[in-house]
Amino acid sequence: MATTLLAPTFADGVVAELGAALSDAPDAPDAATISTRPLDRVAQAADASHVLLTPRAVAAAADAAGVARLLRTATALRVPVTFRSGGTSLSGQASGDGLLLDVRREFRRIDVLDGGRHVRCQPGATVRQVNARLARFGHRLGPDPASEAACTIGGVISNNSSGMACGVLENTYRTLESMVFVLPSGTVVDTAAPDADRALAAAEPALVAGLERLRRRVAGDPESVRLVRRMFAMKNTMGYGVNAFLDHSSPAELLSRLVIGGEGTLAFVAEATFRTVPVRAHAATTLAVFADLDAATRSLPELVATGAATLELMDATSIRVGRGFADAPAAITGFDVADHAALLVEYQAPEADELAALVSAGSGVLGDLPLVAPARLAPDADARASAWKLRKGLYASVAGARPSGTTALLEDVVVPVPELAATCASLQELFDRYAYRDSVIFGHAKDGNIHFMLTDRFETDDQLSRYAGFTDDLVDLVLGAGGNLKAEHGTGRVMAPFVRRQYGDELYDVMVQLKRLCDPAGILNPGVIIDDDPDAHLRDIKLAETVETEVDRCVECGYCEPVCPSKDLTLTPRQRIVTRRAIARAEAAGDGELVTELERAFDYDGVDTCAADGMCRTACPVLINTGDLVKRLRRERRQPVAEAAWSAAARAWAPVTRGAALALTAAEALPTAPTRAVTDIARAALGRESVPRYTSDLPGGGRRRSRLGAAIGASVGEPVAVYLPACVNTMFGAAEGGAGVGVTEAVRRLAERAGIRMVVPPGVDSLCCSTPWTSKGFADGREVMLRRVAAAVREATRDGELTVVTDASSCTEGFAHLLADAGAAVRVEDVVAFAVRELLPRLAVPAPGIPSLVLHPTCSSTQLGLDPALRTLGEAVAAEVVVPQAWACCAFAGDRGMLHPELTASATAAEAAEVRALGADAHASCNRTCELGMTRATGSDYRHVLELLEEATR
Repeated sequence: MATTLLAPTFADGVVAELGAALSDAPDAPDAATISTRPLDRVAQAADASHVLLTPRAVAAAADAAGVARLLRTATALRVPVTFRSGGTSLSGQASGDGLLLDVRREFRRIDVLDGGRHVRCQPGATVRQVNARLARFGHRLGPDPASEAACTIGGVISNNSSGMACGVLENTYRTLESMVFVLPSGTVVDTAAPDADRALAAAEPALVAGLERLRRRVAGDPESVRLVRRMFAMKNTMGYGVNAFLDHSSPAELLSRLVIGGEGTLAFVAEATFRTVPVRAHAATTLAVFADLDAATRSLPELVATGAATLELMDATSIRVGRGFADAPAAITGFDVADHAALLVEYQAPEADELAALVSAGSGVLGDLPLVAPARLAPDADARASAWKLRKGLYASVAGARPSGTTALLEDVVVPVPELAATCASLQELFDRYAYRDSVIFGHAKDGNIHFMLTDRFETDDQLSRYAGFTDDLVDLVLGAGGNLKAEHGTGRVMAPFVRRQYGDELYDVMVQLKRLCDPAGILNPGVIIDDDPDAHLRDIKLAETVETEVDRCVECGYCEPVCPSKDLTLTPRQRIVTRRAIARAEAAGDGELVTELERAFDYDGVDTCAADGMCRTACPVLINTGDLVKRLRRERRQPVAEAAWSAAARAWAPVTRGAALALTAAEALPTAPTRAVTDIARAALGRESVPRYTSDLPGGGRRRSRLGAAIGASVGEPVAVYLPACVNTMFGAAEGGAGVGVTEAVRRLAERAGIRMVVPPGVDSLCCSTPWTSKGFADGREVMLRRVAAAVREATRDGELTVVTDASSCTEGFAHLLADAGAAVRVEDVVAFAVRELLPRLAVPAPGIPSLVLHPTCSSTQLGLDPALRTLGEAVAAEVVVPQAWACCAFAGDRGMLHPELTASATAAEAAEVRALGADAHASCNRTCELGMTRATGSDYRHVLELLEEATR
């Protein structure tokens, strides 16, 4: 019953026909191609669910017209098609063993309409991205899923997503105004068109007639009406949204409402327009801790009656896991966790006086509840952020703590709120009965909607038998309490066998007929929602093979994907990990041919094109930095000659960096084409990982750091810090063809004007943060540099008495790690933060002289918490400061942007387009290589923000 290795792909003729339909032209972009490459198939197979089906082929659609052509061809060929966007669905609906069609990469457009009261977006945009665009207008989407950072509009519509606060009044079904969708026949329907009904009837007369028959059938059966009204009064994503038959009569509108929650089995949604909801700007939050789960759930009716916006339940296991967070909320610490449970209670209001009234009512109830400690509702933004970080990362964090090699299986049910306490108690009895230890219960208690997680291997007959028995008893429990078997995660494959049991024969047959009307050939996501196999939920369960320790705890949630620089070029962090698991699975099965093929392709897709920027860790609930794995793999594959060369470079870093600077200066004076040709020849001979590619946008070399002397700034007085300029600023000179001064000279001048003294370490030309060796996996060279830097810094800082300040954010991060590894108790500070703390207060800064400034924060500045200081400096010199909404890591990553220019081009494409449209007067960042990457991407000179401050204070 477990997953098998790769099945054969489609016949060549089928692949060719599908590819021709998708591209419709011999010169179509690469995105519109079909791939049967094993790496692509296994990397894209996995989603956040516990189901694993490996597609026979994968493709990325370029537009709705291409999808329409593809679906017509797939229908004719009887090829199953599954749509994939964010891949955060939890019930197996985003996995398929036919053609997996990526509808994220080319479908990310967002258009804010009517001053934010409406938003039109495509299926590849994430909820967070849409809400970021709406924020300046004081609006947001109604659905508020916890996975908002990664889940996309396509999944939100397909699953009728709700979330923590929206309930059934602001979910997708209630807030979606119109959509453009594509039927399996290739018919495109725009429900906003004035003639939508007439056009649909003309194109699909049998479908329209069949919908009307089903509508009359449901509306004319009192028992069906009763069941539908009861089930959809609560959250309900079990089966199709047959409540639409009672709510709508217009054919186009009715069909669009059935597509909502249809999980990609009826149509493809190419575009949707939502009615947004106003942001309730005022909020008060608390964590209320109870002695046990029963006490927490029995408090719900009283709290619901006070108008709480959210009541998020977390059981004892949730609390234990949450305590492991570096910024764990204080309310869940300071006591021994036994059977405790917590409620995250929040009140929201558009005005402060309204919030005060809600808080008063809530405080009164909370004061009378049997809490472990008093719970005070407060508007503290930091405390609120900490509480919500705990809740939103809970599933992945709990799953990440599971034993290696086991699978996390998350279920999602809803019962009437008065039944929740008894249901939770019975659920815990089921955990005990079936020996599912360390199971966890959490969820949206205000709506009677709880999630729970089981962990097991789900492989042997005994394990699968236990799971089958547990599921049968769970179905009896939930339906016996008058609940629904799926509240918001969708039916998918895991609950498809139980749709008939929840709805009965009559409404189930309506659903079967609906599927046949829309998809007569049954090509769209077969096995999802409709599946009469009673054991379907026991098939294709994902087995998480044990892999490298850096990433083994990954639950494949996909939260990392939106921030990954290589997501549109090769692989995401999740896909890198999934591929490592596929390799381990193939090794265990003795499939050496597949292992060889996957490892060969992974060298480029997984290793070479990883920026190793650590941004995935910022999004990962279990703090996985896939870059650590990539660095390990680079170490393991390093060549002795390269290792020796880089070790030698570490020992002679001063002449190496000077030589690089002189070479760049010489290249700048020569015609670009011959110089680039030389590097291209060398790259062909020695490999793209060994030789950077020269391009005309690279500046000439910079100046020696030792020219600064022993100190900068004031000639006398006690030093306030040690200034350790980054070597990257000596290799690469200033922007604007040498007219700029560069950040090192800017710091020297600013220190002088501010009247402060900073000492420079001895032998500064030979010092480096070691990132070149770390990122490439050359441990010996890094050790050489570690010892040298540690000795120089200890001397210069008087054994840590002074702070080390450096002037490139990635180097700040590198020096901090290097000195920590050396055991040196030295504080490292980026010059951006230092400037705000020490320079700005001492400088006479005139009114901002730059009309508009675009800032590019870096991956390191984000991880170091420097971005607020970066904006402060920007606002000191510019009247308007903009950080692009499409901001992302530029992936220049030291020399990676020269080794693999395609990586930076892909990573910066969206931000560069936005920057060009903004047409700002100046552009700045805080890391020289990132400035180079953004200059290349946008055609505008990016400089260090301190260069702008230096110019402003002349």
